[in-house]
Amino acid sequence: MTEALADFTLHRPESLESLAILRRAVPEARLIAGGTDLLPNLRRGLVDAPALIDLTALPDFAEIEPLAQGALRLGAGLRLADLARAPELAGPRQAVAEAARGVAGPAHRNAATLGGNLCQDTRCLYYNQSDWWRAANGYCLKYRGDTCHVAPQGKRCRAAFASDLAAPLIALGAEVALAGPVGERRLPLADLYRDDGADHLALAPGEVLIAVHLPPFAGLSAYEKARQRRAIDFPIAGVGAALARVTGGWRLSLAVTGTDSRPVAIAGIDDALDLPLSDDMLARIDKAVQKQVTPMRSTMISSHYRRLAASALARRLAQRLAEQARDAR
Repeated sequence: MTEALADFTLHRPESLESLAILRRAVPEARLIAGGTDLLPNLRRGLVDAPALIDLTALPDFAEIEPLAQGALRLGAGLRLADLARAPELAGPRQAVAEAARGVAGPAHRNAATLGGNLCQDTRCLYYNQSDWWRAANGYCLKYRGDTCHVAPQGKRCRAAFASDLAAPLIALGAEVALAGPVGERRLPLADLYRDDGADHLALAPGEVLIAVHLPPFAGLSAYEKARQRRAIDFPIAGVGAALARVTGGWRLSLAVTGTDSRPVAIAGIDDALDLPLSDDMLARIDKAVQKQVTPMRSTMISSHYRRLAASALARRLAQRLAEQARDAR
């Protein structure tokens, strides 16, 4: 049964300086923008929050800013509905808009934000349940327990990370801007994550994701995901792909979400490629994905099926982008 929210104090800072002061003064506070991930978790007793910090009044938090040479700054507070129809994300970067359009339902996309999607909690069949269900099962390693029911002999939580936007953004070479007590820093989006479902964000104490930076890109991109139902559901496997011309040929970048506790940037396929892609190259892509993703029994769908789904999506996207690039020449 869904529980009512416990009482909490709401803060709404209007500057990064005010936010930093609040984070020091109220370290137990949770951050909120759209709330589509946090509020259900609060109701289920998965997180505690005596205080919430609303980020939506921060400057430029929900803006798209063109930068030099075609780069883009995406504010972390951008609603997914706005990302889905942003003209700046048409054409070469359309994978980001495709991923945004595929998240949940229209009402969710009108509230959910870019930063929230990238920083969402990991999910598991044994974790995303009511409190009485989890208590009857002895809780789990992610929250109040000492055993990962997915891998009982292990010492690491295997909950899966299910952000749709992470995969295409990583494939496009995105970086994130983080603000914290000692100032701002940037790092590749892929480095924001750890392979630990209970502690999957590599944020320093007090840090907040404030923006995503996309480098110049003139190639082709796409995103597809497999899910149990055709709408609403999280990905059981999602693949972002980007294909760009480089000296000597073309470079393919792939990233997978929904299978592991962090998004997986697929290694070993980023050398210069010839078009059309050969059967050997497609087989190499298939093998690389199957070898590098490690889905576990954290959803209702078997781990082997999720691995095969990821590799099939990657192969299909690579072939589609290669055909589009060939036809455009």
